[in-house]
Amino acid sequence: MINTKWQEFIGQAVVVDTNSPYLYLGTLTAVDDVFINLADVDVHDQREGATTKECYIIEAKKSGIKINRHRVLVRKDFMVSISKLADVVEY
Repeated sequence: MINTKWQEFIGQAVVVDTNSPYLYLGTLTAVDDVFINLADVDVHDQREGATTKECYIIEAKKSGIKINRHRVLVRKDFMVSISKLADVVEY
């Protein structure tokens, strides 16, 4: 059973920030003890561009997620934060 903290995120487009240069944008489909499961994912390596994470996320909110993976498992202990893409504030 999924912890109730995760329920509001299931089925939503989310932004997963990690303790690495990788940023994940996709639809959260499942959570277990070790991994979160994302579908229709943009795995973005910050080392491959000059854009900040925040600017990249805002652009994704405006223009949509650029899917480059059908499915990704992300280790929960690799995560710094998770938020709904809809909750991102454009500035």
